[in-house]
Amino acid sequence: MTTRSEPEQGRPAPGLDAIMSERRHLINLAYRLLGSLTEAEDAVQETYTRWYAMSRRQQDAIESPGAWLTTVASRVCLNVLGSARARRETYVGEWIPEPLPDGTVADPADRVTLDESVNLAFLVVLESMTPAERVAFILHDVFCHSFAEVAEVVGRTPAACRQLASSARRRIRDSQPSATTPAAQPTRVIRDFKQAWEAKDIDALIGLLDPDATAIADGGGLATTFLHPIEGSERIARTWVELARRTPATMTFLERTVNGQPGLVAQQDGVTVTVFAFEVAGDRIRHIWVVRNPDKLRRWTTG
Repeated sequence: MTTRSEPEQGRPAPGLDAIMSERRHLINLAYRLLGSLTEAEDAVQETYTRWYAMSRRQQDAIESPGAWLTTVASRVCLNVLGSARARRETYVGEWIPEPLPDGTVADPADRVTLDESVNLAFLVVLESMTPAERVAFILHDVFCHSFAEVAEVVGRTPAACRQLASSARRRIRDSQPSATTPAAQPTRVIRDFKQAWEAKDIDALIGLLDPDATAIADGGGLATTFLHPIEGSERIARTWVELARRTPATMTFLERTVNGQPGLVAQQDGVTVTVFAFEVAGDRIRHIWVVRNPDKLRRWTTG
């Protein structure tokens, strides 16, 4: 925060409560745009830094501080997305969005609302979009901003933003499983998968996996894991049985919610070392995402 001129020192900023009440909305927006809560928090901090860098007169001239904060945060995220593409070219192995547990942080202002727009399957598809597509889609389809407002962020015409959102929508639609899954079924499928894995039952594992299932892991070069995707139910089942054989006796596997969906975590000496997220279609697992990069697991507690 910048220091104000002498006459303004000691006075509260205009509408401070209203300004800070936007924080949770901004965190939710930035996490969906970036797929990383750490980067989202940095983007929101940068947004507030820009607000408080303005003079009192400049702040008072802004008709809707909330809209201003949303626009600036979105632009910051758009810039981060552009630079992230270059950074991920040198990333060791596959990059998976940062997984979130229930009650991610103690401060409600920083808590991400866990709905269908933050499950790992959805965020992974967002990663395949261009930065402009991702911003247009999230702002319009998820947060209900007009295309005129989206245009202010991405620097294109409203018509062009409409096309960006439409393209993103097709990507989402094409990625969705054709089979419908009852709400309670993923929990049962993941529980059966955990039991078959612990029993080292290859046939049971194969039966729980879609024949064309894929497994992707993210160690970021900081934790040992497989570097390339594993494809096919039999290959995945054999890999998971081999993992079970190598698992130390001190490792425990627990059912946990990952980004609002049923998942598993591996803990050793009370510390979460791996998070497993799943996409289930019907009664089969289509995708498994394995996050072992410790930088992405800092928010996971032993609770």
